[in-house]
Formats: sequence, C-alpha cells, structure tokens
Amino acid sequence: MKEKILAKATEMFLNYGFKSVTMDDLAEQLGISKKTIYANFENKTKLVEQSTSFLFEFISNGINLICDLEKNPIDELFAIKSFVMEHLKNEKTSPQYQLQKYYPQLFNELKRRQFNVMKECVHENLQRGVKIGVYRKGMDLDFITRIYFNGMIGIKDDETFPRKIFNANYLLENYLEYHIRAIATEKGLQNMEKFLSKNEPSKLKSLHQKK
Repeated sequence: MKEKILAKATEMFLNYGFKSVTMDDLAEQLGISKKTIYANFENKTKLVEQSTSFLFEFISNGINLICDLEKNPIDELFAIKSFVMEHLKNEKTSPQYQLQKYYPQLFNELKRRQFNVMKECVHENLQRGVKIGVYRKGMDLDFITRIYFNGMIGIKDDETFPRKIFNANYLLENYLEYHIRAIATEKGLQNMEKFLSKNEPSKLKSLHQKK
C-alpha cells in the first residue's frame, strides 16, 4: 500500500503542485481513508520528502542507463532531456520552484543529490565529446559541468521563466542548444543540426510558446 500511495502522490504533485494537493485529495483519488495514508507517512512533509526521493531515484537510474549506452555525446544530452521531460509531465506545475518555496530544506537536499549525479554524467559526456572531436579541446571541464548544472537549475526558476509564458520542454531545448553551441566544434555543430532537424520540430516554434 505504501508504494501505491507514493506513486499516486508523486503523480499528483507533478500534475497539480506540492501546495495544491491535500491528503484529502490523495485519499479520494486512491479510494482509501486518510488514516491509511498517515499509517504509512507521518505527515505531508514526509510524503513530499519520500515522493521527491522516489522520483529522483527513478530519474537518476534512467539517466545512468542512457549514459551507459555511450551514444554520441550530443545525442545523449537530448536523449536525457526527452526522458526527463516524459517522466516529469513536462513540469506543468514547476515542481522545483514549488519545492524551493514551500519545502526549502527538501529542495536543498535534492539539489545536492542532483548535482552529485549530474556532475559525473556531464563530465563524462564532455570527456567523450572532446575525445571524438564534437567538443572543443582545452576547456575546463569541471567549470563547464558546474555551469551546465547551474543553468539547468536556473531555467526552472518560475519567477524568471514563468510557466504561463515559457513552455518547460522548449526552454530545455533552447538551453541545450545554447550549451552545445558554446562548446562544440564544427563537427559537433553539424551533428546537433542534423539531430534537431530530425527529432526536434518544436525548434521552429516561437520562443515564447504557450503551454
């Protein structure tokens, strides 16, 4: 039952937001009593904590599996983007922003865990890209890794990029292109353009795309 509650809570938090979903809402959706929920989770904060951890582990495992395939480094970045967007419901409710606003301690811990996972994957992506000639030589890879992570966090700031104006998937597409253009060789740019022409038709849409 605990796993069932956790899965449904995670789905509802992504769709409606951490603030909006109440224990009553969750109980109604599951067809159970609140007493059953509280028997498994002490309070809503504990539920949010375990829900974010559950989603983090799932996303991290998926990213690791993609990295293990050792795709072309540029293709790999877009594959990770597609996987994350699919399982975050296109971030309809800006979950990162809501977590930061209403559960700051949980947000800071999640951010730390995200960085520890991302820095390894991104650093390895950069190394392979340099080795095969799609990324430029002579870059400070640790610096680029940290800048990339900081940018990924930044584009999810709902005050800077409100979801009523900016589509989350499109923001990420543009950020990836921005990142790749900053570090790619001519070979890498050709690789990206070829990939986008086949797989990213939304690049042709307006930057200020409505949901």
